[in-house]
Amino acid sequence: MNATGTHKDRGPTHGRPPRVGFLGVGWIGRHRMQAMLEDGGVEAAAICDPSPDMVREALKLAPEATVVASFASLLNLALDGVVIATPSALHAQQSIQALQQGLAVFCQKPLGRSKCEVETVVAAARKADRLLCVDLSYRHTAGMRLIRDLVRSGEIGRVFAADLVFHNAYGPDKAWFFDRTLSGGGCVVDLGIHLVDLALWTLGHVQADAVDSKLLRQGRPISSTDGEVEDFATAVITLSTGTVVRLICSWHLQAGRDAIISASFYGTKGGAALHNVNGSFYDFVAEHYRGTQTTVLCSPPDQWAGRCAVDWARRLAANRAYDSQCEELIEVSALLDRIYRGTLEHRQ
Repeated sequence: MNATGTHKDRGPTHGRPPRVGFLGVGWIGRHRMQAMLEDGGVEAAAICDPSPDMVREALKLAPEATVVASFASLLNLALDGVVIATPSALHAQQSIQALQQGLAVFCQKPLGRSKCEVETVVAAARKADRLLCVDLSYRHTAGMRLIRDLVRSGEIGRVFAADLVFHNAYGPDKAWFFDRTLSGGGCVVDLGIHLVDLALWTLGHVQADAVDSKLLRQGRPISSTDGEVEDFATAVITLSTGTVVRLICSWHLQAGRDAIISASFYGTKGGAALHNVNGSFYDFVAEHYRGTQTTVLCSPPDQWAGRCAVDWARRLAANRAYDSQCEELIEVSALLDRIYRGTLEHRQ
């Protein structure tokens, strides 16, 4: 809706950049703002954050933006969309409120702390007929795009196994990440969400027949009913195609480097893998394997981190209407829920 309470049209923004509000302008919120502004895809019309320091930093990027004190005030402005980069517990409700006001939404992951929350947000987007996207950014690396094309084309044959890894040597620096009611979980919902998304996005969002997972906190097992959140997790997922997907992720792992990030796919005719370089969070090499031979598909540099946000901004400018692609988010969250249940399951 606009300031008079009527729904905006669903089409393009008539030659002008979409007017976007930024809710939460910490490091990641500002980074996504900068990527959109450098692309020229949006006008940063409004900023909302409880931290005066964060607001000052954001105004360096968008000095003409209106600063508002509350999300309600932001929603009352004449905006086309909102970028949400707030704590995880707020994502679902804030997204729903924005969608109900007729705004498109770009939200940091996770969209919700459970499948139920994600389904509710997607339903709100469908009802409002508005674009909804989540910042699952690793699928926008050049390497993963090439690997997905190899897999989907059949170049590496029938994929029977996939290994995906994300170890972060540091872990979160905010207390709410360690409160399950606020975060929805630990390293699985923080890092494992990227691995689940990459696996399903690459392999075609097929049904998971069985899930066997283990959650640890400081080296000892925990369950999803414990108050603690996991800092190490493994999961073995058997898909309906027979493909076995192994996931492993952690915070604070002492592995001699800042990060270990990889996604490997093995087929009957070859393999393909993405892996980070020298512990980097941003530099990746993608490779194609044929027997013992390796072909490099791409290597750094690749400025990918803001690409998902830029893609949303461009789509917003073209058409603000609902895109059913966001329903893939439900499948990702459903699999995360099953990992948290932590027992071997078989589809009924």
